[in-house]
Amino acid sequence: MEINKNSKILITGVAGFIGFHLSQYLLNNNYSVIGIDNLNDYYDTKLKQSRLKILERYDDFTFHKIDLKDRPSLDNIFNQYKTSYVINLAAQAGVRYSIENPYAYIDSNLIGFMNILEACRNSPVKHLLYASSSSVYGGNKVVPFSTNHNVDHPVSLYAATKKSNELMAHTYSHLYGIPTTGLRFFTVYGPFGRPDMAYFSFTKDILTGKPIKIFNHGKMERDFTYIDDIVEGIYRLIDKVPDVNKEWNESKDSLSTSFAPYKIYNIGNNNPIQLMRFIKALESAVGQKAEKIYMNMQPGDVLRTYADVDDLEKDINFRPNTSIEDGLQKFVDWYREYYKVEK
Repeated sequence: MEINKNSKILITGVAGFIGFHLSQYLLNNNYSVIGIDNLNDYYDTKLKQSRLKILERYDDFTFHKIDLKDRPSLDNIFNQYKTSYVINLAAQAGVRYSIENPYAYIDSNLIGFMNILEACRNSPVKHLLYASSSSVYGGNKVVPFSTNHNVDHPVSLYAATKKSNELMAHTYSHLYGIPTTGLRFFTVYGPFGRPDMAYFSFTKDILTGKPIKIFNHGKMERDFTYIDDIVEGIYRLIDKVPDVNKEWNESKDSLSTSFAPYKIYNIGNNNPIQLMRFIKALESAVGQKAEKIYMNMQPGDVLRTYADVDDLEKDINFRPNTSIEDGLQKFVDWYREYYKVEK
């Protein structure tokens, strides 16, 4: 890693699932982290506060409660700290929620990201990394999903906003020379995770004797990616500043690169897991069988996600490898401790 230890790293969405784990990893490795979060109530704010309390134990951590829509406050942070690296993980998450509350996604994922890009332009920073999503692959049929595939057929507004982020980032990379790297995450799970995710709610329901709802009658596959693998991938990419290819040609060069300092990566386990295998692994970790209710497919869902991570391995010599069994056991162990659930 070539990052100077004196470099300040700005992380948005720092009280979120990925933001918290990445910040803790960086702080443990003696980097300085400036954290931003609006602490919204999309899910239990107590969980966000618990993450934040852990981070605030570190001397090199500074927190500001700011909404990315608040451009003057955001600009002040950039002017005050002169951060070298920006990692934008703040976003309104959730595919299903985007169907019920579309404007929340426009405010956070588009307007908020626009303000980040403008702040980077006026700063400027050495490298902007930002969260995209496997959802951008939408209705694509060819697997594994490659960053060289067309992603113009989203099936949720959430996916559309993430694709928009990639387009906006490319524009700013081209116009202003801001190096940007988009990170397409694949179904991230683990301790301190998001309560709206299936593995979290399933664990709660199994432990309390409530039935779990299995959509599309269990005929789905997900490329579940353990949080430590996500963090390791981001960490290795912070100093992997995208190159400019002045001779770039879309007919022969990767669509994940450009004539601008721009790059897209998948960060996934490269191993899609059938939903029923996932549930079996969760039952084993919990030590209880689940009562199951089989449901039809939900709007905005996709049948399968599967990450091609060849670029990740080639560029940073890394690919996620935590098994679903090991990852879920770690999550359930954390869940029992955090919520004080006896075995």
